[in-house]
Amino acid sequence: MVHKYPVLLVIFAPVFMTMKIQILHLVEGAVQAEGLTVIIDVFRAFSTVCYIMNNGAQKIIPVSETRQAFWLKKKNPEFILVGEEFEKIIPGFDFGNSPSQILNSDFTNKTIVHRSSSGTLGMVSATRADELITGSFVNAGAIVNYIRNKKPETVSLVCMGYAALRPIEEDTFCAEYIGETLNGRQADFQKMVRIIKDTSAKRFYDPANASFSPPEDVDLCLNLNRFNFILKAEKAPSGLIYMKRIDVE
Repeated sequence: MVHKYPVLLVIFAPVFMTMKIQILHLVEGAVQAEGLTVIIDVFRAFSTVCYIMNNGAQKIIPVSETRQAFWLKKKNPEFILVGEEFEKIIPGFDFGNSPSQILNSDFTNKTIVHRSSSGTLGMVSATRADELITGSFVNAGAIVNYIRNKKPETVSLVCMGYAALRPIEEDTFCAEYIGETLNGRQADFQKMVRIIKDTSAKRFYDPANASFSPPEDVDLCLNLNRFNFILKAEKAPSGLIYMKRIDVE
């Protein structure tokens, strides 16, 4: 069962005594988020976009509504649509939200429009954040190092949960992993993986879901620290936000 966390959990990091770390949940948490904000969606949005960016994408535009994605595609036929509704690829999109299904795709210099039920909704909802980045296990170490380098007064870790409706194990654990590591403590990642695979990841092993939620996605999304970059949101003159890659030492 997923942990029953309150909307807000505050941790104080001993390394930076002025840094406040708070864990928030769902859209309400994204709206409340302040400071350097990490929007977390492990299964699968913000794992998938890391694989896409690693395969050469120039930028990724997160949107919360399918119709906005199609509008952008109409205006820019060269854009690539990636995303899901109810975990399934949206008809008319180029790719679903599956890292295993885009793993060997070349996105060199491409602009991606990305729509998901949780993660992208969190990105567009976090309007009070001073700085906004995506969060997943695949680049958790880079996220920690980026935060340490920036030394913000407040860090908001927002767990978007399942379809932004309820907290889910992998997002909450990812927030805990980042928070504990910032605190200088070692999180038990292997224990987290065991719990995730015994709870929220079970749906990926159902043969009925294999075409849109293949089991290979689980290990790809739980491949800790595979990438040494973060994805930071920037606002375009049009008002859209887009994610750009920042490599982290």
